[in-house]
Amino acid sequence: MKFPYSEKVLEHFRHPRNVGKIENPDGKSIEGSPACGDMVAVYLKVDQESQTIEDVKFESYGCASNIATGSVITELAKGKSLEDAKNITWKQASEELGGLPPIKAHCSVLAVEGLRSAIRDYEERHGLVTEKEPTTMEVVRRRLKHVMNPLTGLDVIRTDLVLKTSVEDGVVRVVVDLPSDHQFASAIKGDIVEKLEALWDVKRVEIVFTE
Repeated sequence: MKFPYSEKVLEHFRHPRNVGKIENPDGKSIEGSPACGDMVAVYLKVDQESQTIEDVKFESYGCASNIATGSVITELAKGKSLEDAKNITWKQASEELGGLPPIKAHCSVLAVEGLRSAIRDYEERHGLVTEKEPTTMEVVRRRLKHVMNPLTGLDVIRTDLVLKTSVEDGVVRVVVDLPSDHQFASAIKGDIVEKLEALWDVKRVEIVFTE
């Protein structure tokens, strides 16, 4: 199916800005899934003194709209304060691109959520989150929905790769339905730990694999 893309969408699709990965980013996020058709990863470098975004890059998998919105979102965010960048909306992104077909509006939402999640990641890692939500089972499951299962391209919750989770005295325990010597075990463990250890009241993350 063909969609009536604007010239600006096509320009950002053909020549996307700020594509790539920042090594050792101050904040990062992944939203969506390639199995669902669209995914965006956002990486930030932040000036800690001024709390402004010095650099921002993205990686995108999906359609022209997804790539174009990732491109324009990074352009809008670069040089802005974290607070201003958090206020960028999907409507702004769409307007900046001259409009998106209604069926592709979710792409701009995905890019905006990617940016906000990367900012949130930075704030959590630097103790800047003022609304300190206690880590509950629901919070853990919400975080795990952003951990991809490389076997399917979907998240570990939706694919039932996580058998059990528990939260007790600052220790989060996650039981994963894979043998410890599985080719993807190490990557999944690292991703789970990274998503959960930034939570303000988590002291330790334990990953248990089935044998």
